Amino acid sequence: MDSIGVYFKLIGINIRSQLQYRSAFIMMLLGNFTVTFIEFIGIAVLFTRFGSLQGWRLEEVAMFYGIINVGYAVSEAFGRGFDHFNLQVIHGEFDRTLLRPRSTALQVLAHDFLLLRAGRLLQGLAILIWASINIGITWNFAKVMLLLVSVAGNICVFTGLLILQATMCFWSTQSLEVMNSFTYGGVETVQWPLPIFKKWFAGIFVFIIPLACVNYFPALAVMEKSDPFNTPAWFQWISPLIGLIFLWISLKVWKFGVRHYHSTGS
Repeated sequence: MDSIGVYFKLIGINIRSQLQYRSAFIMMLLGNFTVTFIEFIGIAVLFTRFGSLQGWRLEEVAMFYGIINVGYAVSEAFGRGFDHFNLQVIHGEFDRTLLRPRSTALQVLAHDFLLLRAGRLLQGLAILIWASINIGITWNFAKVMLLLVSVAGNICVFTGLLILQATMCFWSTQSLEVMNSFTYGGVETVQWPLPIFKKWFAGIFVFIIPLACVNYFPALAVMEKSDPFNTPAWFQWISPLIGLIFLWISLKVWKFGVRHYHSTGS
């Protein structure tokens, strides 16, 4: 618990430093919101032109889009330390991390915090609310909880991907593009309905990088929409828990990497 307290103190320091120049921060926040909003406008224009995408309506795609972007925004904000971990290895900063009697993962997590991602978060929330209103979802306690757990699952998977990316830096600081393709490519892919892709490609985001398990399947349950893949309803309700399992595995891989870390001597 003491480590958690230190973590939040460090995050607080990060936030205060980013808010020193309020006007500049607000402008950058609005810029982040606008850029991601323009991206969704592009999707909306596509549906205006063609009406639907293999039977999927704009508001249904917006549900996938909102969930994935809310989860990704939170993960990107809190996981910034792992995202730029290669610099800590190159400059020898991780050596100091190892000397402190705290969790290495928690220290790296607290190394940086990107408050600007609140722009993407707000945009994702706005799209999510718009989608739920236009779909006409009949909300109840179970569906609200499923949606929250789905977002939490997204955060777990994206954080897990950042941790795996950072772990690769123990062996090479120049091979991060592979993980970036899964992280950023995952956002771009899973904000669309999974059945529009080839089965082998969709399978990557179910069985290897389980973003579909924390986004597509639970969203179907919330919308009460049948799945072209014929997955059972019970699986759609429990699938977000796979995100927690993925994060747990990622942390195990991280610990393995830490044990095999060799200092740069910087």
